[in-house]
Amino acid sequence: MPPRRSYLPAAGHAWLLPLYDPIDRLLGGDGARRTLVEQAALRPGHRVLDLGCGTGSLALMIKRQHPGVEVVGVDPDPAALERARRKATRAGLALRLDQGLGDTLPYQDGAFDRVLSAFVLHHLPDGEKEPTLREVRRVLASDGILHLLDFGGPEAPRRGFLTRHLHGSHRLRDNFGEGIPALLRRAGFADPQLVSQGRLLFGQLGYYRASASG
Repeated sequence: MPPRRSYLPAAGHAWLLPLYDPIDRLLGGDGARRTLVEQAALRPGHRVLDLGCGTGSLALMIKRQHPGVEVVGVDPDPAALERARRKATRAGLALRLDQGLGDTLPYQDGAFDRVLSAFVLHHLPDGEKEPTLREVRRVLASDGILHLLDFGGPEAPRRGFLTRHLHGSHRLRDNFGEGIPALLRRAGFADPQLVSQGRLLFGQLGYYRASASG
């Protein structure tokens, strides 16, 4: 069933969606996602969920690099999903793309070995972050792992676009310091940790890993 609540589109505004992929490539989004996929250590037969798949860039990257992996993408935005379907068709890749919200995922308990999420957490209102991560934990197998990429890191940025325009806003307020690991622990994940850091033109990035159970 299509989501009935409002949500923030990937580009911030629905009318900006046609520009999302070109701008993302210009800013280095593909390189950041490639690092995330490498950290996930995917193997043939793995079932992988791309949480907040948007226009499908991460899901398609996973499928290209790991054809033996089953990839599912979920996103609340039907326009973004349609773009993802067109991209998958042009690439000749089989993807399952579902419309849904992160805090009410339409999947059975333990359905996935990995959940990957890139640049999604900061889009969620504060009240939806922990419920969404609890849902992610629910749909992960007992030995499953979440790999999460977003703006942030252990230290707040001192300068740059991110500091002036995003840091301090409700979207990124908790993405720095121990905010994300603490949020993952509250959602029931085991051993959440910062795996590595990176940068985009718009600011620093944090790569996080957390296990569904101890």
